Amino acid sequence: MITGKMKKGKRLAQWAVIACCAVSLTACRQTDKPQQQAGKYETMKVAKTDKELSTAYSATIRGRQDIDIYPQVSGTIQKLCVEEGDKVSRGQTLFIIDQVPYKAALRTAEAAVESADAALATAKLTYDSNKELHAQKVVSDYTLNTSRNNYNTAKAALAQAKAQEVNARNNLSYTVVKSPADGVVGTLPYRVGTLVSPSMPQPLTTVSDNSVMYVYFSMTENQVLQLVRQYGTLDKAVAQMPGIRLKLNDGTTYEETGRIKTISGVIDRQTGAVSVRAEFPNASRLLHSGATGSVLIPSTYKDCIVIPQEATVKQQDKTIVYKVVGGKAVSALIDVAGVNDGRTYIVTDGLKSGEEIVAKGAGLVREGTQVK
Repeated sequence: MITGKMKKGKRLAQWAVIACCAVSLTACRQTDKPQQQAGKYETMKVAKTDKELSTAYSATIRGRQDIDIYPQVSGTIQKLCVEEGDKVSRGQTLFIIDQVPYKAALRTAEAAVESADAALATAKLTYDSNKELHAQKVVSDYTLNTSRNNYNTAKAALAQAKAQEVNARNNLSYTVVKSPADGVVGTLPYRVGTLVSPSMPQPLTTVSDNSVMYVYFSMTENQVLQLVRQYGTLDKAVAQMPGIRLKLNDGTTYEETGRIKTISGVIDRQTGAVSVRAEFPNASRLLHSGATGSVLIPSTYKDCIVIPQEATVKQQDKTIVYKVVGGKAVSALIDVAGVNDGRTYIVTDGLKSGEEIVAKGAGLVREGTQVK
C-alpha cells in the first residue's frame, strides 16, 4: 500500500523536475538572445592625393587613306608588278593591262590629227586665195563665204581629232595602273589573264596609307558634356587633352602615344554617341587597317580623396561609406567620379581629409556597430 507520506514525496519530486526544466528554458532563452559585440574591421584615414585613371573605348583602326584601285579601261591583265603587303610609293606601277588595242587606237588618232591638219592647211590656202580674188572682184561673195566656212570647219575637225588623240593617249596610259599614294598593297584577287573593266564589283586591290593610322571610337553624350565643362569647348578639349594610348587586340599596349584630332559635333540619333577620331604614328607598321583595339584616355585628378571600392556599399544609385566616430560605425553618403579603375573610387563629395572610415568589408557593417 502507498501511504500518504509516499504520495507527498512523489509530488515534491515532480515539482522539483518542473522547476529544473523552467530554469533550463530561461537559461536557453538568455543564451539565444543576440548581443551587440564589437567587430574587428580594417580602417583607414582618408587623405588627399593625385590620381590618374584611364577610360577604355572600343575602337577600330583605319589607314589614313584606304584607296580602292579600279581600272579605268577594259582589258586583260598582262602583268602584276607587286605582291600583297608590298610597300609602294606614289606613282609606282601596280598592274599592266593589255596595251595592244590602245596603242592601235592612239596611232589611228594621231593619223586623224595629221589628216585634219592637212585639210586645214588646204582650206586656209583656198580661203586666203579667195580673199585676194574677192578684193579684185574676181570671185563672188558666195565663193568667199563658202571658203571661209570650209576653213572654219577644217579648224573644228582638227580640234576634234586632237581631242580624240588626247583621249586615246590617256586610255593607253590607263593601261599602266599606278599607286595614287604611298602605302601598303592589300589583297590581289585578280591575276594575269583576268579580264577587268571599270564596272567590276571588286577593286584590283587596296592601297592603304598607314604611315599614320586613324583610330575611330565613340563617346556618350554625358562624356562629351563632361569634356566641355572641363575644357570650355570641344575645340579646346581637342587642343588640350593629354596623349592617349592604344590597347591592341592581343592585350598589349601600343608603344606610341596618339592624339585626339576631331570630335564630332553631331550626336547619333540612334545610338546617342559622338564619333571621335584619333591619330597614331605607325613608323613600325605594327598597326594595320581594319584592326580593332581599345583607346585609353587618361583623366587626372589633383588633390582628391581616393578610397577602395571595398569601403563602399551601393544602394540603388547611392554610394555609402561607414565613418568611424567615437569607435562606432556611422553611415555617410558620398559622391564619386564617373570613371574608376575597378578597384578604387575618387570621392568628389561627402568625405574630408583626416576622417576615418571602414576600409574593407563595409557590406557587413551596420549602423552603430562598434569598430575595433
